[in-house]
Parts: sequence; C-alpha cells; structure tokens
Amino acid sequence: MIRVINHPPEFVRRFFPRFQWKVENAPKTLYLTFDDGPTPNITEWVLDNLAEYNAKATFFCLGRNVDHYPEIYQRILAEGHAVGNHTYSHLNGWKVSAKEYIDDVDLASQYVVSHLMRPPYGRFTKKQIEPLRQQGYRMILWDVMPEDYNHRVKPHECCNCVLRYATGGSIITFHDSMKARMNLHFALPRVLQHFTELGFEFARLE
Repeated sequence: MIRVINHPPEFVRRFFPRFQWKVENAPKTLYLTFDDGPTPNITEWVLDNLAEYNAKATFFCLGRNVDHYPEIYQRILAEGHAVGNHTYSHLNGWKVSAKEYIDDVDLASQYVVSHLMRPPYGRFTKKQIEPLRQQGYRMILWDVMPEDYNHRVKPHECCNCVLRYATGGSIITFHDSMKARMNLHFALPRVLQHFTELGFEFARLE
C-alpha cells in the first residue's frame, strides 16, 4: 500500500517515476488542479476566478458529480480547461480490491473523457494502478498540496504553503468541494494574483 504525502520530497518522487509530480522545463508556468468536483457554486466560483486571470487548470472530477451536475462539467470544458478521472465514487485504494477500484474508474470514464487519472487520497496499490496505466492512463500526483480540505489548516497557512513551495512546473492541488470552501476562497485569489505579478502563467495539463 502506498500513501503520498502532501509535499513530497525529491527522493519520494524518484521512488515513483511512473507518476507525474511536476512538469519539466516549465520555469514560468504553474499547473493548478482541482479535485472532487464539480460542486455547485464552488466550481463556478473557481472558474470565475480563473477567467479573471486568463488562467487554465485541470479538474480531476468524480464521475458521480459529473453525473449529477453535467452542466458544470460542460462549462469546465467550454472554458478551455482539462479534466481527469478521479474515480466515480472517490474510492480509497487501501480499502477496496483491485477489481472494485478499476471498475469504479471504468464507470467514471463514462462521464469523464480523459486519459489523465489521479487516485483519491493519493492511496493506491500496484495491482490497481498498473492495469490502468496499461489502459493508457497517465497518472498525475502533485508537487504542492496545501490541505485546503483540512479544517485544522487555517486559510493563511493554506495560502502560504503554495506561495512557499510552488516553483516553475509545480502541480498544485486544491479541492473544489464544500469542506475546502473557506480555505479555497482565501487562498486561490491570492495565489493567482501573486504568481501573475511574478510573471507566471497558469496552464492545464495536456
């Protein structure tokens, strides 16, 4: 069983070379990602903020949420953002069999059309991930995760984590979910403004 920590050091990333942690040769580009949506009101708010800075991002969507809110999913696509598979029901890879996990990803693929995939919680097993890689999925993790979903993390701590650790090519993980709302509302506009003023652009994962 494998658990990915929130700010993985270089030796951890080297231990899992088949996952993408950062984008190489992107000195002035950052890659914002958002997990667990689409979520009414929250995902639309994220999209409004991204549009203000002409920023693109990647949304790792739950199949069940796309099933419930297809119009928000279509807006994500219409505004030029990328999407990725985050399973249908947010499975914890440590608690289910490889078959159940893969079936859930396959179900999500009926709603989320993408070869990008991110395991929920960063928890997975080799028996779950390798068959998905063989299907053509590109596994995306992160370089910076400020734990916006964690009620013990204060809004300024969430923001400062990104400002401190993000560098060119970083894949930054936020959450467009209800439990992340307070931290996200504080951090995202400040992150967009700060790095835009430093000359960075925000791009989607291709």
